[in-house]
Amino acid sequence: MSELKQYLYPEKWLSKASAGDRVTYELRMQIISGLIESGTKLSENKLAADFNVSRSPIREALKTLASENLIRLERMGAVVIGLTEKEIEEIYDVRLLIETFVFERLVKLETKELVMELSKILEMMKIAIKYQDADEFSFQDVLFHETIIRAIDHSYILMIWNNAKPVMEAFILLSMRVRFRENYEDFERIVENHQLYIDAISTKNRDLMIQSLHQNFDDVQGKVEDLWRSQQMFSKGVEQE
Repeated sequence: MSELKQYLYPEKWLSKASAGDRVTYELRMQIISGLIESGTKLSENKLAADFNVSRSPIREALKTLASENLIRLERMGAVVIGLTEKEIEEIYDVRLLIETFVFERLVKLETKELVMELSKILEMMKIAIKYQDADEFSFQDVLFHETIIRAIDHSYILMIWNNAKPVMEAFILLSMRVRFRENYEDFERIVENHQLYIDAISTKNRDLMIQSLHQNFDDVQGKVEDLWRSQQMFSKGVEQE
């Protein structure tokens, strides 16, 4: 990647990544950040030169980004589509759907070990805040929610999460970097909210979980209760069957 002027994806997260993955992660970040604007034409040859790789990893990266609807493939390259505000809202919709479903399953499980693990991750988030490390905070934040999702051992929910995770991770990285610079005081609220998640899981308290979802996602008033009611109806239907 010798000729690229700016690297947005954390290098320390790429130690085991293939050449194709490295290109994918960086291009995704540059597209979502707007550094590569919507409508830009991407040439396989130019990208191969910029990233100092063969065209094979470039094709691999473009195929992945096309599956995420960030680009449209064309002969010998692609055109950037980008990420719209509507699609960002839809990412949060997916997170809300997943996390309300997961909590309903956790109510029926032993969660002592999960609570301990989440508490450890929250401590790592606090350390990242102390040292103003936006990338480490983002890593731990994503890990926090993924740990909750993995706890219910649901293969299809995990598949949905894994499909949404790359774009979501990039967006979180970029937004947290801005927040650390411009709204650092907000992290006290974020820590308190993650503690609410832990308390809700520990006590299996739905009211606390709804409160934490309200505080974790901007502009979800009304939406959380609708999702929650839908999830409860779904669970009752499964039990009746």
